[in-house]
Amino acid sequence: MEFKPVGDRTCLYQPRQLDAVLDNMAWQAAAMLTARKHIILVGILRRGAPLAEMLHSKLLCDFKLNNISLMNLQVKRYADDLTLIHPETMLTENPQHSALDLSDTTVLLVDDVMYHGHSMLRSIEYLARKQAAEIRTAVLVDRGASKLPVRIDIAGVRLDVAPTDIIECNVPPYEAEFRIDLLKPSIN
Repeated sequence: MEFKPVGDRTCLYQPRQLDAVLDNMAWQAAAMLTARKHIILVGILRRGAPLAEMLHSKLLCDFKLNNISLMNLQVKRYADDLTLIHPETMLTENPQHSALDLSDTTVLLVDDVMYHGHSMLRSIEYLARKQAAEIRTAVLVDRGASKLPVRIDIAGVRLDVAPTDIIECNVPPYEAEFRIDLLKPSIN
């Protein structure tokens, strides 16, 4: 069971609204990726991975892009509350990806929240070392507060909230319901 910080939560986006957001993200991705020969959607674990799967499904079904594969990256640092688990951003390479060559591949890197940009930058650096031909980025929520030189190509929604507030992306299978909450932490 995952620890959830205590405070006042407000639902900002419900499942039906997020389905429309994902449809728009898929439309933007299809426009960006259609002419590419080899495409891989890379989900940043945890919640970026199921979001990448959702986009993958929409690109296959709705846009008939059949040249897309999936991959996950494990990055340990979390977008909103960087003190929760890891003080530094670390990427753990899956041993099966050690010889991965992306030299003829366009990558769409997917995550749930873009805040300061630590996880995204570490992932981009990793994919660049794997010689990706092109790296694009997509996030469900862009907080508009990146402190690192990372560009977001596709943002589902942009939420400008106070630095002390937390954006919680609830994404199945990690949570029961697909939604975005704003948490105003309790002050102890």
